[in-house]
Amino acid sequence: MQPDPTASAHETPALPAGRPAAEILTELKALRTADAPTRGGRTFAYVYDAGREGLDELAAEAYAAYATVNGLDPTVFPSVARLENDLVGAAAALLGAPPGAQGTFTSGGTESILLAVKTAREYARSTRGVTDPQLVLPSTAHAAFHKAAAYLGLEPVVVPVDPVTYKANPTAMAAAITPRTALVVASAPSYAHGVIDPVARIAEAAAEHEVLCHVDACIGGWLLPYLRRAGRTVEPFDFSLPGVTSISVDLHKYGYADKGASVVLYRNAELRRHQYFAHAGWPGYPVVNPTVQGTKSAGLLAQAWAVLQHIGEDGYTALAARVAEASDHLLEGLRTTPDIHILGEPEAGLVAFTVLTSATPDRPSGTPDLSLLLHLADEMRVRGWYLQPQLSFDGLPPNLHLTLTPATVDRVEALLTDLPEALATARTLPPATADPALTDLAATLDPDTLTPEDVAGILAFAGLGEGGGLPERMAPVLFLLDALPGRLKERLLTEFVGSVFRPRTP
Repeated sequence: MQPDPTASAHETPALPAGRPAAEILTELKALRTADAPTRGGRTFAYVYDAGREGLDELAAEAYAAYATVNGLDPTVFPSVARLENDLVGAAAALLGAPPGAQGTFTSGGTESILLAVKTAREYARSTRGVTDPQLVLPSTAHAAFHKAAAYLGLEPVVVPVDPVTYKANPTAMAAAITPRTALVVASAPSYAHGVIDPVARIAEAAAEHEVLCHVDACIGGWLLPYLRRAGRTVEPFDFSLPGVTSISVDLHKYGYADKGASVVLYRNAELRRHQYFAHAGWPGYPVVNPTVQGTKSAGLLAQAWAVLQHIGEDGYTALAARVAEASDHLLEGLRTTPDIHILGEPEAGLVAFTVLTSATPDRPSGTPDLSLLLHLADEMRVRGWYLQPQLSFDGLPPNLHLTLTPATVDRVEALLTDLPEALATARTLPPATADPALTDLAATLDPDTLTPEDVAGILAFAGLGEGGGLPERMAPVLFLLDALPGRLKERLLTEFVGSVFRPRTP
């Protein structure tokens, strides 16, 4: 008998013969022990914890009820349209949308932003004949806009922000608008510093040029209106401003739904039409996709709907008040901690602060100390806190970022107790440094021509070598990254993440 020429393709089993369910679940739970905690208020980035008992269980049961429902075709699964219309209607009402406003449920803020940028590109092409579109955005706009520009072929026009307030400069934003501009962007708030751009003036400038204006309210869209309802002053940022044409708002942030759940809203149906993709030029079923995804589980839609219905208006108002309480307490404590400097005036649950060198007669206000800041992040992590390091950029100082949630209210005092102790320990550590020879060499390197061996050598030097593991202390690694040119930094980070995601063989 001749050997089967295709047999070698599957000589090694791709999977085990089959394992008991209990054994599998035990392993999954064991894998989670190395992760940062997602509940309990000690992880100040990536997670949004309402601190309400039973909410996770409700979301899980709602997801399970719809896990097998395909959101691709609401004519086959009409409940999908009902749930989405409820969610979009709630977001539109919350954000002051006029009659006729339309929107779409998406997988997260990045997809919402991608769709808003696509809509603007198509609208500029069809109404003004723009074939080489630009995207005008402040330097603090989320990286998702750059991702959308790269995917969709727009040229980002980045406008520096005010170096004191960290807010977009509306005069400079207006000056950056040209006949090629498809979309102008404002943040409410910006992720990096938690400040709200002057949306009214930016939207007005966009309208004067007959250009669309998108407000990235992925973070603040579900928090700011309830902060206002709880008695806080919140400047208009939504559809109450005539020049605002689209808004993105994440339900998995201050809506406390599971990830990923977001909504992108448009002032009218004519705008939303440009978001859709339709194709009848193939022999299969006619395709109409509102989002980037085609087939998708309706589970995430169902759990988001369930969470919003359960918490309700009064619940979200109470949760927003708790976020404000946590923010007030934290800001008061940071302002009284020596050598801590808050960046801007945080307005929406996010806080960024830097660490200054100790003041001297020659330097009474101190200057940002990157090494000390990064050592402080490591020391806080040793004590069970995760504060997110953000590196310096375009004259803006490096800092530690904190996302406040209702669950952090009862943790702020403990954090403020640990912070000075961690800072004192950080001051005793040798300063993080970057090898001058390496930084000089890096300035001459072309990221596009580096060989895999070149990249591996630099990663190894940075402590990110073979195996994809991270060192216990990140200060030396981040200090080096801060010193590298932006494009080289991007190339190295791409290669590092690629080394983390490598297939495991059975």
